[in-house]
Amino acid sequence: MQGDQKIRILECIRQGQIGGGESHLLSLVENLDRSEFEPIVLSFTDGPMIERLRELGVETKVIHTLKPFDITKWKQVKRFISEKQVDIIHAHGTRAASNVLWTSRSLQLPLIYTIHGWSFHEDQSLLVKKIRVMGEKYLTRKSDLNISVSVSNQQSGKKYIPSFQSIVVNNGIDITKFNSENKFKDIRVEFGIAPEKILLLFIARFTFQKQPLSLIKAFKEASLVNPDLHLLMVGDGEQKAEAEMIIRQEDLENKITLVPFRQDVPDILAAADIYLLPSLWEGLPIGLLEAMAMGKTIIASNVDGTREIIEHMQNGFLVNTGNLIPELIQAIDQLSKNPDQREQFGEKAKMTVRNRFNASKMTKEIESLYRDLI
Repeated sequence: MQGDQKIRILECIRQGQIGGGESHLLSLVENLDRSEFEPIVLSFTDGPMIERLRELGVETKVIHTLKPFDITKWKQVKRFISEKQVDIIHAHGTRAASNVLWTSRSLQLPLIYTIHGWSFHEDQSLLVKKIRVMGEKYLTRKSDLNISVSVSNQQSGKKYIPSFQSIVVNNGIDITKFNSENKFKDIRVEFGIAPEKILLLFIARFTFQKQPLSLIKAFKEASLVNPDLHLLMVGDGEQKAEAEMIIRQEDLENKITLVPFRQDVPDILAAADIYLLPSLWEGLPIGLLEAMAMGKTIIASNVDGTREIIEHMQNGFLVNTGNLIPELIQAIDQLSKNPDQREQFGEKAKMTVRNRFNASKMTKEIESLYRDLI
């Protein structure tokens, strides 16, 4: 960077589909001070996020790979970053960091690595987990700065990588976009869900981590007690076909609506009464924060990043993963029958996001880190 030119930041992400890290990047880019910073986005797959960035006039590049440490793409990555005269590389997630690390070293550009969630998990085999820990140790040691999105995210890193150092910057939500006072489409009419139904909502990838199959099983039991319940599940993933099969086998087609990922998340949230996130682990779940910003009643699992946001029986309801299905049933039953409690939780959830997890605060903290590196 020379003189009074803007600081050119390459924001790098593993995919163009919508997920937690992708929503974070989108909020960051939308809120960056454009008088000082010029963002450029590199993604390793195409998707709706890339389309949204282009609508915003943000320069984007897609270099397709589904692999971390994909050496066959590194020269192409270096060529692009060199052409764009980037000042800082900011990688979001493991795949992104692993595929820009060589370029950052080669061009002597500072690299920031934001860990949205570690690539190693408790449910992996010992060998897979060991390899993933080694990969993360290498990436975090080689980066100039690591950002953890929650304290628990930071602690998980230190547990497996004793030398790990990071700065905590909580995820933030655009509270003008996710605002219950806005006007929204009638999603219930679109999906044929009656207005008197108590609508439960799940927006996440259909993966083992997010436990969509456990949620379906819990919902089936809860709906036997309360026939006014309806479950809307929004997302895609490797467990979706199995979810569809269970819904058919259990004759739940009239009680559960499945739709692919969509861009109109605020409209979908506005239609819901209760938002559910029964994950086995989380970094700092952005989807949960979006639901809270909209004043939704939350039922979520009592895990790492989630428990930093949700205080049980204050701004939401926490369930334990070791007893997940029975506790989900109990939570759904209790909250579906108690509209006053739902309203109380929703108001406190909204205030939690406004005070601690808004995108403006997050962006200012990251801008300060950019300045320090320059």
